[in-house]
Amino acid sequence: MDTGKVTHRGGTNLRLMILGTAIGLLYGFGVRLALRFVPAFPQSPVMTMGFLVFLPFAMGFLTAFFTETKQPQRIRAWLLLPWVSVLAALAATLAAFLEGLICVVMFAPIALWLSTIGGLVGGLTARFLRSRRLRGMSLACLMVLPCLVMPWEKQVLYQEDFRRVETAVDIHAPAAVVWQNIARVPAIRPEELTPSWSQRIGFPDPVEATLSHEGVGGVRNASFSAGILFLETVDVWEPPSRLAFSIRADQVPSTALDEHVRVGGPFFDVLRGEYQLEPLPNGTVRLHLSSQHRVSTDFNWYAHLWTEAVMADLQNRILHVIQQRSERAALVRP
Repeated sequence: MDTGKVTHRGGTNLRLMILGTAIGLLYGFGVRLALRFVPAFPQSPVMTMGFLVFLPFAMGFLTAFFTETKQPQRIRAWLLLPWVSVLAALAATLAAFLEGLICVVMFAPIALWLSTIGGLVGGLTARFLRSRRLRGMSLACLMVLPCLVMPWEKQVLYQEDFRRVETAVDIHAPAAVVWQNIARVPAIRPEELTPSWSQRIGFPDPVEATLSHEGVGGVRNASFSAGILFLETVDVWEPPSRLAFSIRADQVPSTALDEHVRVGGPFFDVLRGEYQLEPLPNGTVRLHLSSQHRVSTDFNWYAHLWTEAVMADLQNRILHVIQQRSERAALVRP
């Protein structure tokens, strides 16, 4: 008899958990779907603190609040069930082509963490707030909070930051040989590129860089996969030690990158690049590659972590190609 009761109760609780996560999923996906059709927004509603912070918090709150209200749960259920809601909602946005893989991967870490906090608050609210009226008001406030914050937050939270990313590699080749491989970059074969986490989530591969003429004023056409082209105008030409240029996105097809991370778009742009060659005592050259980019969001404190990581990954891939080509050229040079 006792075994049967435990089994029945366990089955009931499992159904409650499934229903609670489904409610959180439907709420989160429903808000994202509705925002798809919001007109005349000053910026994409997805690129707001209301969406990034308060929506996953509300999803976690709703999931844990519902399950705890129906039947007392262990604290770990408050903390972990919201993850199921968030991950399912992210999968749904991918399936519905509302977001690209890049944005989903960038959103997931903070969304999971905040949904757990929301789940803890929702579980505590359902367990210790005795007034049914107050509990209902708490739930209603949390559900509308993301949409209340989005319209006005830009006036308070928006920032435009300029970030610099520096990478370097040691090359066993003369500076003159290295210079030849940075001034122009002939077509890169796929096998020359190192494996890349940023490429796996959708960022394009470098293809080649041509140069109209040597010296200040020369224009490098830096092309990437998916039809992306940057115009790089040389403003420092000091062979064989320093090459610097401004960068302007010339061609970025709408299908190449998600609108929220598009280079040259309202939220992100790459502005400058610079190579510096540092001779080392052992006859090698340390090649430095730095870049400057713009980040313009309501949450630059989080966005710049991703932009800097992506730029560093891209620069390291380019440096690897230059290193391998320069060292091979040095071996056969008279």
